[in-house]
Amino acid sequence: MRSALAVFVRCYGSRPLHLLTLVTGFALCGYVVATIGPVTLWNPHVWWQSIVVWFAAAVVAHDLVLFPLYALVDRLLPRPKTGRARPSIPVLNYIRVPALGAGLTLLVFLPGIIEQGASTYSAATGQTQQPFLGRWLLLTAALFAVSAVAYAVRLAVGRRCRS
Repeated sequence: MRSALAVFVRCYGSRPLHLLTLVTGFALCGYVVATIGPVTLWNPHVWWQSIVVWFAAAVVAHDLVLFPLYALVDRLLPRPKTGRARPSIPVLNYIRVPALGAGLTLLVFLPGIIEQGASTYSAATGQTQQPFLGRWLLLTAALFAVSAVAYAVRLAVGRRCRS
């Protein structure tokens, strides 16, 4: 059994669970396209409002613009010098996770934050989009606060275990 798994990993490049996940994802995507129909993905009257165009733009924007940008930011984050003793608990992931959460929520709620479609939103809900920015800022502050508390607890537990 072990040799068959080793041969599979050597030929495929990863474990069978990876292949199963990919096949499941493609099957789900195919099901969605078959259910809603390919016509739904393209708007012939206003091409730039098509789901296909936005999906392709998101892929290009992420891979060519955003990924290099946040890889550069990650490189600029301070790292311990080689001559000094390495900290027992690195802070890097305690900065990355809330920053990623803040960025993703900004991306999702940006139309509300910049009050795009204010008249439609007001007609549908009877409310304004004014609280969106404040709530996003509060959410971002809460993400960083929870991360800071988690880091402090981790440091305290680490110090207690060493002594």
